[in-house]
Amino acid sequence: MPSRRSVMLGLGGLLATAGLPAGPRMAGAQTLAMAELRGGFDAAEAGILPGTEDDQSRKLQALIDRAAAVGQPVFLPAGTYEVANLELRDGSRLTGVPGLTRLIYRGDGHLIAGQDISRVSLSGITFDGANRWLADYTEGLLAFRSVDEVVIDGCEIVGSRKCGIYLARSGGRIEDTRVSGAAETGVWAIENRAFSVRNNHVSDCGNGGILVHRWTKGEDGTVITGNRVARIGATNGGTGQYGNGINVFRADNVLVSQNHVSDCAFSAIRANSASNITISGNQAFRSGETAVYAEFEFEAALITDNLIDGAAIGISVANFDQGGRLSTVSNNIVRGIVNKGPYEPIVSGFGFGISVEADTLVSGNLVEGAQTAAIAVGWGPYLRNVIVSDNILRGSPEGMRISVVEGAGHAVVRDNIIEGASDGAILGYRWNDRVTEDLADESSSFVNLSLSGNIRVAS
Repeated sequence: MPSRRSVMLGLGGLLATAGLPAGPRMAGAQTLAMAELRGGFDAAEAGILPGTEDDQSRKLQALIDRAAAVGQPVFLPAGTYEVANLELRDGSRLTGVPGLTRLIYRGDGHLIAGQDISRVSLSGITFDGANRWLADYTEGLLAFRSVDEVVIDGCEIVGSRKCGIYLARSGGRIEDTRVSGAAETGVWAIENRAFSVRNNHVSDCGNGGILVHRWTKGEDGTVITGNRVARIGATNGGTGQYGNGINVFRADNVLVSQNHVSDCAFSAIRANSASNITISGNQAFRSGETAVYAEFEFEAALITDNLIDGAAIGISVANFDQGGRLSTVSNNIVRGIVNKGPYEPIVSGFGFGISVEADTLVSGNLVEGAQTAAIAVGWGPYLRNVIVSDNILRGSPEGMRISVVEGAGHAVVRDNIIEGASDGAILGYRWNDRVTEDLADESSSFVNLSLSGNIRVAS
C-alpha cells in the first residue's frame, strides 16, 4: 500500500503541474522524485500552496528551519509564492522547478538572507523583487554575510531596488544564473574567499554588472568566467566608479576569462588596484569609455587574447604615479575606437587603441581604426621600461605617440608594421603637445627611445 507521504507528494505534483506543458511537468516530477529519494521536505505538504495572495512567509520560514535542523532540502513546486524576510539556516537547501517556481518579494525588509553559517544552497528558483523597497540594513534582494559556502545554481533574480545578489566575506559559487533589472549592481561580492562566478547572464543593471571588491587590498582569488554581461548603466554618474560590466577593486589574484561584455556605460572590464590579475579571452563590445582597464595601485596585469570592438579607449594600463606597473598586453584585437567619451577628458583624451606606462610589454596586438592614435606610450614623466614590438597598427591618424618629457624612462619600439598613419607613424609628445616630426628608425635624438625595424606602409 502506498504511504500517506507518497500520496501527498503525488497530489502536490499533480496540483503543481496541472495544465503545464510536457517539459515542465516532467521536470517537476523528476525534481519531486529526487526530493523524495533524499527525504526532502515538500512545501505542499506543509500547506504552502502557490498562487495564493496570502503571505506565505511564516509557513515557509518554519519549513526552512525544520528542514535545516535535520539536514534535508526544501522543494517548492512550480508556482508563485509571496514572501519576505526569509532567513536561511546552516545547511538550508531550497530547490524549485527552473523557470516555474517563483518567490515574489512582498516588501518590508528583504527577501532572502543568510549570515554566520557554513553552507546554503539555492537552485531552480526565480526571485522577483517586484521593484519594491528594501530595508537600509540589506544591500541586496539576496544577501549573504560570513557564509562559508553559498551555492546559487540555475536561479533567476529580477527587479531588485538595490543589488540582485550581495555577498560579504563568503565563499562558494554563482553558476548558470540570470540577474537582471537591479537598480544598483547585479552581483556585488566583497572580501570573499576563492569565489566563482561562472556562466551567468547579468543584464540591464543601473550601476554595475559583476563587482568583486575588498575594503582592504589583499588576496581574493575569485574566478569570473564564461559570463554574459550586457547593458550596464551609470545612474550614479561619475567618471568610472559606476557603469562597469566587470569591476575588480583591491582584490588580488583574480581571473577574468572568456566573458562576453557589451554596452556598458564605462568599462567592459575594469581592474582598480588589483594585483596579479589575468584578463584573457574576453569579448568587449560598445564600451562607453575604456574597454579594458588596469589602473591605480596594482602590480602585475596579464591582458591577453581579448577582442575589443567599440570604445573610447581600447586597453589602458595606467597610473604609474600611483604605483601601477608590471604588465603584458599581448595578442589582442582592438578596433572601432572613437575620440569621444562620456565626460570631458581630464588628462590625455580619448581615441587610443592601447595606452601603457610602466614596466610593460606590448606585443603581437592588432589595432585598427583608433581615431587618435593606435598606441600611446607614457604620459609626461610617467614612462618606464616599455617594449612595443611586433604589432600591426592600421588606419589611425597617428600610429604611435611616445612621451619625451624630461624624466621619462626608456622605451624600445621595434618591428612594428604601421599602415596609413596620415599624421605620423611614431611621434614624440610632451604631455598633450606634439614636439617632433615623424621619428625615423634608429635616428631619434631622445636618449630614452630605441627605435628599430619598424615598417611604415602608405594607406
